[in-house]
Amino acid sequence: MDKNIIAIVNTDVDIDTSDRDKVLELFRHVPATIMKNGKPRKHNTGVYFHEVPVNPYNGLCNIDYKEAEDIGLFKLDVLNVSLYQDIKSEEHMNELLNQEPIWELLQEKDFCDLLFHIRGHNDVCKKMKPTSVKELAAVLSVIRPAKRHLIGKDWDTVFSDVWTPPTAGGYYFKKSHAHSYSILVTIHMNLLCEQLS
Repeated sequence: MDKNIIAIVNTDVDIDTSDRDKVLELFRHVPATIMKNGKPRKHNTGVYFHEVPVNPYNGLCNIDYKEAEDIGLFKLDVLNVSLYQDIKSEEHMNELLNQEPIWELLQEKDFCDLLFHIRGHNDVCKKMKPTSVKELAAVLSVIRPAKRHLIGKDWDTVFSDVWTPPTAGGYYFKKSHAHSYSILVTIHMNLLCEQLS
């Protein structure tokens, strides 16, 4: 590769934590900037852990996060996921992770409405009837606007299109995000069953 060519890699990395503020206290970082109505605002979750140009008046990155990505700055999204507060240890997490969830519970509105990322989408779960992490990942994607046309379709049809970026744009879940969150939803399902027993 020509050493004068700079490769720009666009990434989307989320780090889920039980307490975002506590984590960020441990590391020097600069909050990302998002432009709203022509004014710079603090990005809800994005931070930089490397040197970036900083606005001395507000302490934010001096470049909007989209432009920053285009020039190769690497933003990480540090997110609060409150269900982690109920996980007692790494062993407890592994137990929850390795346990097959009771998939039929996704057909119950009261249970579904307790779940991270699925809350309010029991109607979709009833139509799709997921019974695996892979199918649940697809459900998490079809509840996004760009893939809603797949709701209620057979799994072969869903999987032929669900991970394809939409040509007309629109918000959709990338496969990596959907699978990660699908695993987290199954952990949450098992955690709720443990707490309710």
